[in-house]
This record gives sequence, C-alpha cells and structure tokens, in this order.
Amino acid sequence: MRLTILREPQSPAADPATLALNALGWVLSDEARAGRLLALTGLSVEALRAGLDDPATLGAVFDFLAAHEPDLLAASAALGVEPGELIAARERL
Repeated sequence: MRLTILREPQSPAADPATLALNALGWVLSDEARAGRLLALTGLSVEALRAGLDDPATLGAVFDFLAAHEPDLLAASAALGVEPGELIAARERL
C-alpha cells in the first residue's frame, strides 16, 4: 500500500518578493491608495515599474503598509496572510 502526503499549497508569504508584488497589486487596486504610495515613497510610476525586481522598491511597499495600520490589516486580509507576515517579509528581502 502506498500513502500520499497532501501538502498545503505554498503560501505567498514563503517568498518575500512574491508577497511584496501581491501587496503592491493590492495597493494599486485603489487609485487613492496608489497615489498615496507614490507621494509617500517619492517613487514615480516609471521608477516603480523599473524597480519591480529591486528589494528596495519592494521593501518600500511593505514600509508603506506598515506605516498605516488600516492598510496593513486590509492588505493582510485580502492576501490571506497575517499582518506580521507582511512585516517579517520586509526583513527577508
């Protein structure tokens, strides 16, 4: 008899860059929130696009969420992760 072990799908929290990109997608889904991200980070749309593989740019997304608890909580709920996972992912970039 052969047993099969079923595993849960890997959480996006396992890869901090993937989690950051998912969080960025959440941020950009709201025009006002997207504008606030650009204003507070000093990033332009072009710099944001160019920096999608840059840990500093991805870290800015986590920093943006960490600075405003309502966004942190809403993003974590939308992404299906704990708020602490978003904060911890920043450290792993």
